[in-house]
Amino acid sequence: MEIILRETIDNLGRAGQIVKVADGYARNYLLPRKLAYPATAGNMKVIEFERQSLLRKETRQKEDAEKLKTMLDPVEIVIRRKAGEHNALYGSVTNADVADELEKKGFQVEKRKIHMDDHIKALGEYSIPIRLFKDVTASVKLKVEAETEEQ
Repeated sequence: MEIILRETIDNLGRAGQIVKVADGYARNYLLPRKLAYPATAGNMKVIEFERQSLLRKETRQKEDAEKLKTMLDPVEIVIRRKAGEHNALYGSVTNADVADELEKKGFQVEKRKIHMDDHIKALGEYSIPIRLFKDVTASVKLKVEAETEEQ
């Protein structure tokens, strides 16, 4: 099924672009969430009008992402977990944990924008990339420390 994207979707396309996707993906995910229109002649005309506003909106979002990047780069967060022998954690630290810690510091970052290759399962210091916009990626320092009895 051919659709016109209303928003930029990772690994699929940019807003205003016409892409071909599986019928079920369009019908069950993209169309109900209003992320896309069916590619019809009428919708082609509508998207032409929206394209200019989309470009302005995208420029504004990129500027906001750049500002947030400059604020996030110096941020350092600490997560304390119970650890066993050889600095191995009981459980792991996920992107949701990082998002919660950032929220405590006053930054609203969606957990899907936090790109961790794998869950962190050991104590130590890590650099966590946060993809704020398609070309804007911030990096937050994360320290995973052992939880002590007093805490």
